[in-house]
Amino acid sequence: MRESNKEATRMQTSCSVQKEKCPVDKLKIQHSVRILSEHENKKEDNETKEALIQDVAKEKEDKVEYNWEEEWYPMYLTAEMPTNSPLGLTVFDRSLVLFYDGQGKINCFEDQCPHRLAKLSEGQIMDGNLECLYHGWQFDGSGTCVKIPQLAPGAKIPKTACARKYEVRESQGVIWVWLSRKTPGDPKKLPWFEHFAREGFGDTSSIHELPYDYSILLENLMDPAHIPISHDRTDISAKRENAKALVFEVTERTSRGFAGKWGEIGSPTLPNTTRFEAPCCLRNDKEIVDKDGKTQYYSALFLCRPAGQGKSMLVLRFGGTDLGKQLRWFPSWLIHMNNNTVFEQDMGFLSSQNETLVRKNVATKDLYLNLKSSDTWVTEYRKWLDLTGHGMPYYFGHRSVSQSPNLAIAEAAPAGLVAATASSYPAKGSFGAMFARDPTNRYFRHVVHCKSCLGLLNRFKTFQKIGVVLGALSTGVAITQSTVAWRATFVILALLMFAGAYACTRGVAALTQNFVRVHRR
Repeated sequence: MRESNKEATRMQTSCSVQKEKCPVDKLKIQHSVRILSEHENKKEDNETKEALIQDVAKEKEDKVEYNWEEEWYPMYLTAEMPTNSPLGLTVFDRSLVLFYDGQGKINCFEDQCPHRLAKLSEGQIMDGNLECLYHGWQFDGSGTCVKIPQLAPGAKIPKTACARKYEVRESQGVIWVWLSRKTPGDPKKLPWFEHFAREGFGDTSSIHELPYDYSILLENLMDPAHIPISHDRTDISAKRENAKALVFEVTERTSRGFAGKWGEIGSPTLPNTTRFEAPCCLRNDKEIVDKDGKTQYYSALFLCRPAGQGKSMLVLRFGGTDLGKQLRWFPSWLIHMNNNTVFEQDMGFLSSQNETLVRKNVATKDLYLNLKSSDTWVTEYRKWLDLTGHGMPYYFGHRSVSQSPNLAIAEAAPAGLVAATASSYPAKGSFGAMFARDPTNRYFRHVVHCKSCLGLLNRFKTFQKIGVVLGALSTGVAITQSTVAWRATFVILALLMFAGAYACTRGVAALTQNFVRVHRR
């Protein structure tokens, strides 16, 4: 009996111990699950960090000596430069004016008359001299004032009445200006693009004025990852379903820029090369061996000039060694219209990006989430600005930033009853008159800088008027005809004339109105 009671007591004690152990084991299981979960999260965090471009903090920022004035800046295409009128342009916040003098030589002055600071670019060319239209002061190609109408008889022109002159060079179809007036232009810094000097190389070039900072323009142009999405179906090579990870390899870093190779992930080679050269030259090059075993060279050249706070101007050049003959079959305005569409597809978010950078006023490392598989060149460029930005009027770097000290000047626009019309047709006023320069509009962004497209616009306007007049005359003649056959003939002719006038109207619209994405119409 005693043994039975002992056994019962032992079993009860054992059960009691088991009951106490159960919650402990449960806690152990929960702890193990938590450890596994934390391990998985850390693994995911490590994979995420591996995908991102990591920023390594430095106690002291590296900087190099840099003088933004001692650089050559791309101003304009030689072929598009007006020969009988001055052209006002800007570099950062410095206003300049280009013009051809009486000897056919191109000159660059500060866009400011020494008399009362009026813009010389608003003037005209008189007898080979640049005349200020405020009081008629005239300056020759050296900047010397040669005429002041208001001087008393026998009075001499003051020696200080001179325009400030800058050094100009023309190279490979582009006009370059050296911004320093203290040191002579350095020929070693003048960009030279070897592909454009190759035998058989043909190219198509255009100029575009854009409403965002040139650094945003540059990083957009060195970003191949956005092309399949932003420019889907713009041409046969851009399809959103082809968007994928890219591989980048930096091959060179200097105080003058960087270079590297890139291609799609999984590609056995990196066929594309990108090179950025200070202050604002970007090249995307490619070499292909054709079926005959000959190497063909292709180049996309982007010359991006800072044109003031929130503005930039781009000289765009596409070409290749086997494109010379093919390009002859395509009118330049047709290629330019496609280029305009591409820039308009990017414009909305690039302008908003510029607004955010200005408003937040912090470095891009605290705003961007850059990926190794798409944003390597963007990060390289912003880090280059960290090295050199202290020598610029303003910049947005990877770890540093400096805002422009000059406020943006808002240009005049219609108000009141015509505001609705003006907002719908930015290049037009209430009765079709051009009113103010609007860099969000195709006419002001490109057409005014392109002789081909401007000539096409004028032809469209002329043919539009002719079509309306001939259509009205044909309608009148049709009414006077007694026979059905002749009446029908003139009615058909009138319809054709009106149809032609309508087609010209659409052509004018294509050259002067803004692009709107299809899904937002």
